[in-house]
Amino acid sequence: MMTIPNIIDPSVPIGKDDSENVEIEKFGEPVVPDFEIPYHTDIMERFNGIDMDAAGKVAGNGFYYLMGDIARLHSAIISYARDFMIDRGFTYCIPPYMIRSNVVTGVMSFDEMDAMMYKIEGEDLYLIGTSEHSMIGKFIDTITPEEELPKTLTSYSPCFRKEKGAHGIEERGVYRIHQFEKQEMIVVCKPEESKMWFDKLWQNTVDFFRTMDIPVRTLECCSGDLADLKVKSIDVEAWSPRQKKYFEVGSCSNLGDAQARRLKIRVQGKDKNKYFAHTLNNTCVAPPRMLIAFLENNLQADGRVLIPEALRMYMGGKTELVPVK
Repeated sequence: MMTIPNIIDPSVPIGKDDSENVEIEKFGEPVVPDFEIPYHTDIMERFNGIDMDAAGKVAGNGFYYLMGDIARLHSAIISYARDFMIDRGFTYCIPPYMIRSNVVTGVMSFDEMDAMMYKIEGEDLYLIGTSEHSMIGKFIDTITPEEELPKTLTSYSPCFRKEKGAHGIEERGVYRIHQFEKQEMIVVCKPEESKMWFDKLWQNTVDFFRTMDIPVRTLECCSGDLADLKVKSIDVEAWSPRQKKYFEVGSCSNLGDAQARRLKIRVQGKDKNKYFAHTLNNTCVAPPRMLIAFLENNLQADGRVLIPEALRMYMGGKTELVPVK
């Protein structure tokens, strides 16, 4: 039972891998400016905003120091995402950053666990790859009265991932890294409401990116690109003017009752009968990767980066970043 994948939703397109995912909708006009846009770490270096050489000496590949205005921008985006989700009625939460093995196997398949998770030697603890892991784990072995659902939570955490395998030039810099931070959203709900919540969750991410003038699109994951426990999944991709294409910045998933079965997350109906809840998760924003989209889409010909109005209060009122070199 622990190795059998979930039954996918009938609406999921059939395909072998992510190359056969299906575009659903575009939001905002993807623009290619008439000036050359540098690689994202080169933009950051104009602001003295990143030091990957020092990070390499301290921790190895896949780590970074963010500095000055770029570090502040990173934190501003997280703070804005927190308030954005609170304003949409979600309860803010800071979860444990380590979880026990029974929670790990409750939220993901063995293959995913091996590819992603860092184990703490000598202890029954793993560093989380996303706060969804400890947030869903919060409900382990519980029975929630039906009238208390849905549970809608938004959580901040650092995330730690092995990211095994070689990756191309576009996935260097801060694109694919071992440590990053994220604002996540999770929902625990009645089975008949999970489809409705799935659509609400991915729309939250689209709306968030559009408030920062970043064009995005939604992409339906085909059967071959779905992780074992997922019923249905939509990726949100941001426009990269430099690459002239979209790239993934978030993923929204409906897991049906797969996690609930493994973790014994149950609901008690008005008739006192118990049944398994449905669980969903979605990335609101993961700033290191999102910074790429932000910097490219708000870069001006003279090297300045404009700060959208929604973000200014988190940047001390700044309306733009001015390069120092």
